[in-house]
Parts: sequence; C-alpha cells; structure tokens
Amino acid sequence: MKNLENRMVLYHGSYCVVENPDLEKCAVFKDFGRGFYLTTSKEQAKSFAKISATKAKSRGIIPYDEKFAYISFFKVDNIDDLKFFAFETADIDWLHCIVAHRKEGSFSEVRKSMQDYDVISGKIANDDTNATIIAYMDNVFGKMGSEQADKMCISLLLPERLKDQFCFRSEKAISALEFLKSEKVALE
Repeated sequence: MKNLENRMVLYHGSYCVVENPDLEKCAVFKDFGRGFYLTTSKEQAKSFAKISATKAKSRGIIPYDEKFAYISFFKVDNIDDLKFFAFETADIDWLHCIVAHRKEGSFSEVRKSMQDYDVISGKIANDDTNATIIAYMDNVFGKMGSEQADKMCISLLLPERLKDQFCFRSEKAISALEFLKSEKVALE
C-alpha cells in the first residue's frame, strides 16, 4: 500500500471530467464512506471511468451513445495538517470498515472510529469483489463478523490482487488536491 505523499499524482475515473470535487455530490455508502475517491493506478481509474459511464447511461445522466469517459489527474500537496488513516492490506479490520460504510448499522463502532479522518486509504473493494462483499453482508459465510466468515471472505477477495484507493473525506482534504488535466477513455 502506497502512503499519501506531497506531489503524488492520483487518478479519478468518471463519466465526466472532475476539476473541482464536490463532497455533496459523492455517494454516501462507499468503501470508506462519503468522499472523493482516487487511486495511484491509472488502469484502475480507467476501469472505473468505464463502469461510471455505463451506470450514468442507464440513469439517463449522459446520452446512451456517449463514446467517452474520463480520467482526471490530481496532484496532492499540503497534506501535513490532514488526519490520515491507512489500511496496509485487505485484512479483517479493513473488511469491517468497508462493511460499516456500505451497510448502515453494521460495525457502528468502526464507522464511528473513522469519522474524524480527512483521508482514508486502503485496498479497493471494486465491482470484481462486490459479490463476495454482498455474500459476507448476507451471512453466506457464517455470521457477519465471526472469525469463520471474516477469514472466508478475506480469502475469497484475494487481497494481493486489489489496487489501492484514497478517500478524501473533508473539505480540508479536497483543498489538498490540484487538478492537473483529464484524459479521454474510449467506451468500446
């Protein structure tokens, strides 16, 4: 897991160019809660841009015949005053944090312990892992939070293959981002 550093370049994939992130437009029930999500992986951002465009088309946000999605590039700076938490790997604590933010009322103590962080980073639970996370939340592997269910879920997620994500959760964190440019992604 890469640590957040000044002058680091991060990528955000979306159906549109995002020059000025707005936390009010960010979804609430995401991996680390409401926030603006970025990654060090341009390929991950490209993949998410395509997924975002597909969802935007199905909701009528963009035309069905739209041919492009976008990767927005950001430089991080002035992070010294940010309160930051990093999950080094996709482990049980990470899993409980993801579920706490995705399913209201689950692991509420974990969600509460994360509420004051400006930035949270860790592995991304993306669309490839979504079925496993849902099965875990539905107690398919045993009671959610039990040792058996936790171990089974983590083993199925193949954490060594997951990319990283950074969730900028506060206006203070957003102000540490400088938009650099955007790049089109063809929707094949």
